[in-house]
Amino acid sequence: MVRISGVTLPENKQMETALTYIYGIGFPLARKILREAGVDRYKRVKELTPEEIKKIQEIINKNYKVEGELRREVMFSIKRLKEIKCWRGIRHIKGLPVRGQTTRINSRTVRGNVRRTVGSGRKPPPAPK
Repeated sequence: MVRISGVTLPENKQMETALTYIYGIGFPLARKILREAGVDRYKRVKELTPEEIKKIQEIINKNYKVEGELRREVMFSIKRLKEIKCWRGIRHIKGLPVRGQTTRINSRTVRGNVRRTVGSGRKPPPAPK
């Protein structure tokens, strides 16, 4: 069981993929970290030596914001936008798309998959008992 930055990495994944389980690390950054540490990116997590794990951990801690620190920074950025009531902040408050997407038809993900469709306009009469 390998833990890096508070995240348990899956044993059978290649290192390149396993590092992306850490919030703030994608494929390009994972490759860069592994190149810096001198670890083969196709090596499985369970095949790592303690020295390699330590080297990867040091590189991540020294050079990059990941997990809690990054989440906190993003949260404070959004909070600041909400407090100054700028356009993006208002969109965050209302739960609408922030980056200029249209909301007339598509924005199901942000709005929580709310489907507001209009029927024929008339309700059917109640059925006789």
